[in-house]
Amino acid sequence: MEKKILLLGDPQLYEVSEEALESELTEILKLKIDLRDTLVAFRQKYGVGRAIAAPQIGVRKRVLYRHLDTPVLFINPVLEFPDDELYEVLDDCMSFPGLLVKVMRHKRCVIHYRDEEWKECQMEFSGDMSELIQHEYDHLDGVLATMRAIDDKSFIMKE
Repeated sequence: MEKKILLLGDPQLYEVSEEALESELTEILKLKIDLRDTLVAFRQKYGVGRAIAAPQIGVRKRVLYRHLDTPVLFINPVLEFPDDELYEVLDDCMSFPGLLVKVMRHKRCVIHYRDEEWKECQMEFSGDMSELIQHEYDHLDGVLATMRAIDDKSFIMKE
């Protein structure tokens, strides 16, 4: 079911999320449907949206959902960076539609997570997918792209 996306300034967005427990898997799979429906509705309205974090709909669990060709649910993800190479990107967010923020992100990342069957998995990303995963992962720690702005002139409004 489509849920309301919390907007910039909502105190819940700045809270650190709790790990999901295997005993909560049934609820997490219901959460996946809410994340999917919310993301699809946002995409229909704004024409963008590739992933969403549970805290963006007020659920303080360490769960991410990416909806591209093959949807992926990341439960209790942990990020690692194989090197220190950074690059500058314009970051956007469903919690502040219309605002772009210049941030520095790692060019490559590896995400370790549990899947829908509670199996341990990992994926490697580079470029814009690495940026996307880092952005969503930040939500789990109560960090928004606005908090990672390169400087006080790093904010751009879309038309």
